[in-house]
Amino acid sequence: MHVFKLEITPARTIAAGFALVIILGAVLLRLPFCLKPGVTLSFIDSLYTATSAVCVTGLVVTDTGSTFSPIGEALIALLIQIGGLGVAAVGTGVMAAFNQKLNFKSRYLIRDSFNLNTMGGIIRFLKSLLVATLVIELLGAVAAFTVFIKSYDFWTAVGISCFHSIASFNNAGFDILGTGSSMYIYRNNVWLTLVTIILIFLGGIGFVTINEIYREGFHYRKWSLNTCVSLSMSIILLFGGALLFKCTESFNWGEAIFYSMSARTAGFSTIPLNSFTAPGLMTLMALMFIGCAPGSTGGGIKTTTFFTLVIRLRLAVTNKPEEMFHYSIPEGAFKKAAMVFFMGGFTVYISTFLLMYTNPSLHFLDALVEMTSAYATVGLSTGITSSLNTAGKLLTIIVMYIGRLGPLTVATLWYYEDDAKARYPADYISIG
Repeated sequence: MHVFKLEITPARTIAAGFALVIILGAVLLRLPFCLKPGVTLSFIDSLYTATSAVCVTGLVVTDTGSTFSPIGEALIALLIQIGGLGVAAVGTGVMAAFNQKLNFKSRYLIRDSFNLNTMGGIIRFLKSLLVATLVIELLGAVAAFTVFIKSYDFWTAVGISCFHSIASFNNAGFDILGTGSSMYIYRNNVWLTLVTIILIFLGGIGFVTINEIYREGFHYRKWSLNTCVSLSMSIILLFGGALLFKCTESFNWGEAIFYSMSARTAGFSTIPLNSFTAPGLMTLMALMFIGCAPGSTGGGIKTTTFFTLVIRLRLAVTNKPEEMFHYSIPEGAFKKAAMVFFMGGFTVYISTFLLMYTNPSLHFLDALVEMTSAYATVGLSTGITSSLNTAGKLLTIIVMYIGRLGPLTVATLWYYEDDAKARYPADYISIG
């Protein structure tokens, strides 16, 4: 017999926190001072925008720069920041800033939010996380300012630079340029492209990795297995994806590297996706689905999950030991990775089916890209987002929410207590 437990768990607290911030953001974004004069926004579009911001996705049904006032844009940047750091981290960070002691519940929330394996040093980790975020985003804004000041007045350039830095580091993909075409007009600007790539990369390797590299330096033998895998997989996927884009699209190396980086949950675009070849879109979806490192601002099934599955596949083919970087991989990691991979694939498959069912005019590849992008919290689209009906928008909102929480968090929302002591006998089952 299974008994449903209504107790407050870390997973439920995190899920409720994200939901409340999304709803509050949706309500605020509809207020007149958040919109430009003469602009109206339906609640479903406001909810979609707030969800996309908090889930650091970047999919939009209305152009951000043309719809929202400076106050509305600042609110979206705040929602992105909260979503990127995590509701638990922001809340406990504010408490720590006012010298409030954190109880065990708050510490558990931080641990679960960033997939930490210990309760030790939670406060120190939280402070370093907030400081690192502030420093990186500030440096990114200064670097971007040197580009935007050439086209805008001083304060407008400051606002766009800060927004772009926050969106880039948090892998959100929003822009407030008002052109509705992401970074198309800066396609040939090498400096802004490089700054954006660096911000996306730093946000995507994870706060735990950044903290450990800062603490231990580049003495990789002192790094944990998680840091070694997160950093090495990010580099391999960056250049591996760029090579595939060079083979499938007429990109130069700069464009190939940019899209290889952006596809792993940032969502910035310099070339319309509807001009991509089918192999190029398949490469894009593979990178989106894998995503970034755990504990980062990005989504996807995570680089460590993909790495763990590859190692298990290598074991099955070559019978080599499950060891990498002078560490052995725990058995439980393979089971967890398999579950994450399966749940991610299942979510994308079902959501694509439902999107095509509710929007029959969509082409399969367009719908698949849209739902993969929503689940992996990327923000790239072939251009169908604004044409979705209400059912399609609601479906995308749900998928973005699931993707930001992560499949393991969603799975543990339904906690059951098993009071049955007896078990049926095990028997042989043929696999494969």
